[in-house]
Amino acid sequence: MQFAKAEGILPAPEANHAAATAIEEAGKCREEGASKSILFNLCGHGNFDMQTYIDYQPGKLSDYEYPEEEIAMPLSGLPSV
Repeated sequence: MQFAKAEGILPAPEANHAAATAIEEAGKCREEGASKSILFNLCGHGNFDMQTYIDYQPGKLSDYEYPEEEIAMPLSGLPSV
C-alpha cells in the first residue's frame, strides 16, 4: 500500500515482494546515509485484484491453507523425471 500511495501504481500481489524489498533497501540506505540506485522488476498490475485490496484495508482477509489433497491431485498426473 505504501508503494501504491507513493507511486500511484497498484501492483499485482505477487509483485509486491519486489516492491517491499526495494522499500526496505531504501530504508537501509537512508539509515546509512548512502546514495544507491535500487532497481527492481514490477510486473503486473492489481486491476483484477481490486476486491482483495478492498477487503485487505479493513482486515477482512483471513489465512487459507490450501488442502493437501487438492495439491496432490494434479501433481499425481505429472510424469516422473
